[in-house]
Amino acid sequence: MSERAKQGEQVRREVLGDFYVDRARSNSTEFSEPLQEFLNENVWGLIWTRGILERKTRSLVNLAILTATGKTKEVEVHTLGALRNGCSPEEIREVFLQAAVYAGVPNALEAFKVAAPVVEKFLEEKAAD
Repeated sequence: MSERAKQGEQVRREVLGDFYVDRARSNSTEFSEPLQEFLNENVWGLIWTRGILERKTRSLVNLAILTATGKTKEVEVHTLGALRNGCSPEEIREVFLQAAVYAGVPNALEAFKVAAPVVEKFLEEKAAD
């Protein structure tokens, strides 16, 4: 694994959590493992480590794009990442509301639907700490 891929996997773990990354890695096969390597090296190691945008900003941009393209499973995953990166539930809500105007109400409805339980669980766990 290249240094950039190692750094990318570390960022991926910080944003999405060890459980998510470990599950993705353990579910990969000989056929799909190159995708995991690509993600760690390029998505997380090249883009997320650039330092020009804060992780918080990248998370909000991700949520907007994922909502606009209707990728609800990824909205769910990246909602937790956004919260871990310091985004507030109010900021996430505003992204979904703006996406409703520019990308369509059905996509925003789905984003709210999958994000709400993630936000609730995150806030409960934070309050318990």
